[in-house]
Amino acid sequence: MLEIWEGMKAATWLVLTFDADLVEIAMRSLFVTLSAVAIAALIAFPLGAWLAISRYRFRRLVIATLNALMGLPPVVVGLAVYLLLSRSGPFGVMGLLFTPWAMIIAQVIILTPLIASIAHQSIRDLWAEYHDLLISLNTSRSQRIKTLLWDSRRALLTAALAGFGRGIGEVGAIMIVGGNIDHVTRVMTTAIALETSKGDFALAIGLGFVLIGLSLTVNIAIHMLTGTEVRDRW
Repeated sequence: MLEIWEGMKAATWLVLTFDADLVEIAMRSLFVTLSAVAIAALIAFPLGAWLAISRYRFRRLVIATLNALMGLPPVVVGLAVYLLLSRSGPFGVMGLLFTPWAMIIAQVIILTPLIASIAHQSIRDLWAEYHDLLISLNTSRSQRIKTLLWDSRRALLTAALAGFGRGIGEVGAIMIVGGNIDHVTRVMTTAIALETSKGDFALAIGLGFVLIGLSLTVNIAIHMLTGTEVRDRW
């Protein structure tokens, strides 16, 4: 118990003094996750809107599959990306394995179904309100998608924040494709796992403080945006 208490005091000092290793790892985590969220959002938002306004065979099956992919096991994604980027894989010549870009690719695959599913649900409700108006104006499909994306921007931001909340805490996939290499691919979650196994609780707890702080900030932001969305409807 004394060792843990000492570790917490040392961790607090590392956070307050902006320890170089802690800041480097935290910044790399933010770079990887924010990049993945941005790319995933560019894919997921139009996809969610297209699914909301389109009518085609097996539509329910496609949406159900998208919702099921929200629970895609990260380690399976990590394994698939590893096999694709390894030297014997089809994209091995690109040399992306054990780099931050491999971690971003894995996170994009994990986050895209989550963001797309949340976006689809929000845009579907808005489409029900706008359907008759947009049809009467004889708008094209692209114009409808643009209108729905713009008018549901708060809900889409909430979807992106939800993706960030999941991505920042991801460990399985990025451990496999990143390798947890010091000063190269080590991020907060993998560093916490490593430092805990080594018994270095100070850095692990310090990174835990930062990770919890980011998670709380994201959750508060989602709550505020959701509350604003509700107030605006009234």
